[in-house]
Amino acid sequence: MSGSSILPDEAQFSDFKRQCLSTDNWVNKYDSDGMRVWVEIPPKKKAKNGPKVHKIKCQMAIKDVPAATMYDVLHDNQYRKTWDLTMSESYDIARLSANADVGYYSWICPNLIRNRDVVTLRSWKKYPPQAKYVRAVSIMTGYVIKSTGPNSCTFIYLSQADPKGSIPKVVVNKATQYLAPKVLRSVHKAGQNYQAWKEQNSPEHKPWLYPEQNTLPMMDPAELLIQRADSLENVDEGTKDDVQDSGEDSS
Repeated sequence: MSGSSILPDEAQFSDFKRQCLSTDNWVNKYDSDGMRVWVEIPPKKKAKNGPKVHKIKCQMAIKDVPAATMYDVLHDNQYRKTWDLTMSESYDIARLSANADVGYYSWICPNLIRNRDVVTLRSWKKYPPQAKYVRAVSIMTGYVIKSTGPNSCTFIYLSQADPKGSIPKVVVNKATQYLAPKVLRSVHKAGQNYQAWKEQNSPEHKPWLYPEQNTLPMMDPAELLIQRADSLENVDEGTKDDVQDSGEDSS
């Protein structure tokens, strides 16, 4: 695979948007207070030892924050540290182009399972999996933000991932019916508070809008390798006690 083909093109963006707006093959798991959560219906025929891919979609009607502000909230890594309570660590690695980069993100999982991390458009050799995390595989994750007025928008999040390890069904159910709505509320609140925070924190600095402000080192896309889900070990996460004995804080 050539380096340039790793970067998403217009066809891939269009397909992602189509999936965000589609209602086919999705089952609703939560619908309350303007928030909806769906999971994709898995195919009937599934390989026994194949990857356990989970696909989730969330939508929220935001009536008091414009689309442009929500876009800034999602890109502002410094601000994310103030509101994303599940984030363990996050940082940018390198630029690939004016509108593409490589980044690292790790998060705290429910206390029945080990914490996870991902590297998006990752450089496999330079950023190997860490012992204290289970390296998940993010196949396709992103957002669609559609303006519905001068101070309102529709916010859609879609993620297709193989979390690796062994995820108890109770955790999957909790993710769709409790954790996902909780995250949506946090994102909404982050949007409400962003303007006041940004005024006190480099208000003119927005490298996601102004590429000339980006000081990350450039990386040749040819250096990247797309990580295959079957290249990572399916960790036996054991019991809750096993996780706690490993020295991880999953609470």
